[in-house]
Amino acid sequence: MIVATILSACSTVKTNSSPAPAARPSVPADVNANKLLVTEFYELAFNRHQPAEAAAKYIAPRYIQHNPGAPDGAQIFVTFFESFFQTHPNAHVQIKRVLADGDLVAVHARWSRDETDLGSAVVDIFRIENGKIAEHWDVVQPVPEQSFNSNTMF
Repeated sequence: MIVATILSACSTVKTNSSPAPAARPSVPADVNANKLLVTEFYELAFNRHQPAEAAAKYIAPRYIQHNPGAPDGAQIFVTFFESFFQTHPNAHVQIKRVLADGDLVAVHARWSRDETDLGSAVVDIFRIENGKIAEHWDVVQPVPEQSFNSNTMF
C-alpha cells in the first residue's frame, strides 16, 4: 500500500526535464533476414574484397554515413575500400557476433590488415530499409599489445 501511494505520488510530479525522444516507428522487420543481409554484405565487401559488388547489391541509393570521416553515398564507400584493399590485400574481418533489433543490425568484429596486425575491435551498426543498408554508424578501437585485465575484446 505504501509503495503504491509513493508510485502514485511520483507519477503526478512534474519535472522541467526535456520531453522523451520520439520513439522510432514500429518496423515489421524480419530480424533474421536483416542479419543475413548484413553478414552477406560483410563477407562480399570486406573478406572477398568486392566493395563495388557489395554496394550495388546491398546499399540503398541514399546511403547515410554517420562516421564523421566519411561523406554520404555508396560510391565513397566503394572508392575508399577499393583503395584500402590495394594497399592491404590481406585485410580480413572476423565477425564475432551479430545483433539485431527490428531494422537495426550491429556487428562486433575484429578487423586486421594482415596476419601480423593485432587489428581493431569494430562495432558497425546498420539500419535496413526496403532490404538495403540505408544508414551506418561505427565505433573502432585498436586492439592493444597489452591489457590491464585478462579479458579479451571479443
